Amino acid sequence: MFLNVGDYVVIVLGYMVLLIWIFFFVRGLKYNKMFEVLSEKDYPLKEIYGWGYGVMEMIHYSYRSKKDRKLRKEIEVLYGKKYADFYIRVAYAQKLSISSVVFVFAFVMYGISSSFMGLVLMLMMTGLVYYYFGDATNQKIRKRSNEMLSDFSDVVSKLALLTNAGMILKDAWIETAYTGDTNIYIEMQKTVDEMNNGASEVEAYFSFGNRCIIPEIKRFVSTITQGVTKGNAELVSMLQQQSKEVWQMKQALVKHKAEKAASQLMIPIFLMFIGILIMILVPIFGNLGV
Repeated sequence: MFLNVGDYVVIVLGYMVLLIWIFFFVRGLKYNKMFEVLSEKDYPLKEIYGWGYGVMEMIHYSYRSKKDRKLRKEIEVLYGKKYADFYIRVAYAQKLSISSVVFVFAFVMYGISSSFMGLVLMLMMTGLVYYYFGDATNQKIRKRSNEMLSDFSDVVSKLALLTNAGMILKDAWIETAYTGDTNIYIEMQKTVDEMNNGASEVEAYFSFGNRCIIPEIKRFVSTITQGVTKGNAELVSMLQQQSKEVWQMKQALVKHKAEKAASQLMIPIFLMFIGILIMILVPIFGNLGV
C-alpha cells in the first residue's frame, strides 16, 4: 500500500500520542489503588483512571473554577460534603482516561485502514465520550431526582394516612422512612438519624429538603414545617391537600415519561447509525489508498 506525506504525518503523530499515553498510564499506576472502592457499574474501566488523575496532578489543577463549584454541589448531593473532594477528582479522571483511550484508538484505526474519514469520525467520537462522561454526575442527579419524584406521592400518602389516624408527624415520619429502600426513603432515614442525634424536628426536615434539591419536595418541607408550628390538626389538613396535589403531579410525570421514552429511542438508533457508518466507510477509504 502506497503511503503519502499525509499518512506519514498522521502515523508519526499517532506514535507520539501512543507513547505519551503509555507514559501517563505507567505514571498513573501508583494512583489506581484509590479508585478500587468505586463501583464497576457506575465507573467502567476504573483500572485506567490513574491516567487522567496523573495528568491533573501534573498540571496542579485546583478544581476551583465556576464549573467545578457547580460540579462540587452536585457531588455533595450524591455523596455528601465529606467525599466531595474525592469524587470531583474521580469525575475528571474518568472522563479524561476513557476519552484518551478512544483518542489513541483513532490513530490505531488509521494505521490499520489509512482512512482519514475514519480518523475524523473516531476523533468526533472522542469528543462525544468526553462530553458523555463529563455530564455523568448530572445524569445521576437527574436519575435520582426522577426516582424520588416517582416515590414522593407514596411517601406523602403514607404520612397523610398516619397523621390522619392520630399519629404525630415525627412518629409518622419514622414509620414511613423504613418502609422502603430507594433514595427518598434513605434520605428520610438520614433525617431520623439527625433527630436522634439532637437536631430539632424543623432543622432535620429543612436539611432533608436541601439534600433532595427537588422544588416539589422543598415546597412539601415548607408545608410540614409550617404544620409543625401550627399543630397536628392543621398539619393533617395540609398533608391531605398535599397528597392530592402530589398524585396529580405523578400522573403528569408518568405521561411525560411515556412521551420522553419515545424520543429517547432515537439516541440508540443514532449511535447504531454512527457505528454502521464507521464500519462501512473505514474499509471503503482504506481501499482507496491501496
